[in-house]
Amino acid sequence: MIRTSRPPSVHSTATDLGDPLSAILRPPPTETDRDRLLRLQREEEAKRISDSIDEEIRLDRERYKKSKEDVKLLLLGQAESGKSTLQKQFQLIYNPTSLEEERLSWRVVIYYNIVRPVLRILEALDVYGDEVESDDDSDKGRSAQVIVHASASQASLPPPSPSPSVEQRLSALRLCLSPLSSVEASLANRLSDGVAVSGSGKGSVMVRSGWQARAFGLSFGKARERTSSAKGRFSFTGQRKVERDKLVEDVANLLNACKDDIRELWGHAVVKRLRENRKLRLEEWAEYFLNNIERVSSPGYVPTIDDILHARIQTMGVAEHIFDVPLHGRNVTWHLYDVGGARGQRHTWVPYFDDATAIIFLAPVSAFDQYLSEDPRTNRVDDSLQLFKQICSNQLLKNAHLVLFLNKVDVLATKLARGVQVKKYITSYGDRPNEVDAVVGYFKAHFTQVHTRNNENKRVLYTHLTSVVDTKAMQSIISNVRDSIFRDYLKKAALV
Repeated sequence: MIRTSRPPSVHSTATDLGDPLSAILRPPPTETDRDRLLRLQREEEAKRISDSIDEEIRLDRERYKKSKEDVKLLLLGQAESGKSTLQKQFQLIYNPTSLEEERLSWRVVIYYNIVRPVLRILEALDVYGDEVESDDDSDKGRSAQVIVHASASQASLPPPSPSPSVEQRLSALRLCLSPLSSVEASLANRLSDGVAVSGSGKGSVMVRSGWQARAFGLSFGKARERTSSAKGRFSFTGQRKVERDKLVEDVANLLNACKDDIRELWGHAVVKRLRENRKLRLEEWAEYFLNNIERVSSPGYVPTIDDILHARIQTMGVAEHIFDVPLHGRNVTWHLYDVGGARGQRHTWVPYFDDATAIIFLAPVSAFDQYLSEDPRTNRVDDSLQLFKQICSNQLLKNAHLVLFLNKVDVLATKLARGVQVKKYITSYGDRPNEVDAVVGYFKAHFTQVHTRNNENKRVLYTHLTSVVDTKAMQSIISNVRDSIFRDYLKKAALV
């Protein structure tokens, strides 16, 4: 049998009829040279897009593979425990350039940290001022009687001109400082972008990631541009516009004009009496800035690193910060997650639990005499213990490296030196010495006990006594924490 092939034209027609896709892609018989050129250009563009998608998929796979080697560090703890300050310390060590770029943006926070406590002092004077002023007047009356008896021989001298009373002077200070009420709302709105969050406590301002752009008074897209060469880091542009920010300059001028009145109010005997009677409680950051009012209100003020570390603002949600940390001649990428610690924000932590490498839990030991702003019935140390128990017992975190910071030891020492008694607020403390070592040891034993009872994997708990605003001390502690995390990291990677 002789086998013959069909003519090419017949074969092509049969194949095309059997292949609908070929029929669709086949150019029309009437295609002109111009149509052919446009078709080829479209096909070339389609191929370019397809290749680009393939490349993105390849890069995503590589990034995913590399992300498995990254260190994911969670900073956990209640609000005002020091998480964001610790994040700044990491930033200062591993990415100081970014902190330098953010320096001017912290003016808004610092000005708010001044305006807010001044207004709280005025509010306390409205509520309690009369009774404290009466005590002051009585003391002055007794002193005046002594002076009169001692100076009877000088009765012939003309009486001195009467000085303004305590009440008159405080009324004058209220009037002079009243403009601060209007700028408080403007500063809060600038920082929070008008977002109100329930469960964050009265008078709280909460910020989301990227708040520095709003602090500069610029829209997020125009204020910052992401650079591919700096991992997770943004650089600010539009510096001239930043320097002329109207709100910041107006507040700066107002504070400079009011600085003498603020200093007088802060040092007034009535305000001191309110603080001693614990009818006025201000956070440690408020004391820091009010004690430095002359400097931070001066024209051309630029925040120092210490100012930035003491500046207080609540985080909303979870903010990611990325650092390259050296290990044996190569860099390991660390993803540090700073979380909002208010009760209403803790549900946002959970998605970050399942692949966490390590946890630093911050418990402020100075908070033994404080209660949650979200729940005035709950002591803050008790809340820390309950929260620590939840972290220790969480199955998603059972393999994470665990570090405990008993934080704000410096604030604790100041409170105890003022005579604040721990047993008045923690009844189980009993008659133990009201001294730093004894108090810290007592709290440490309780946190260790919580960990022991919820440690089915026999995980080691690394504990440090800290003051996260102390840069020199924190550099050493962070170095120790880094080494302990790396040892655990390398063991799990089967490299040692």
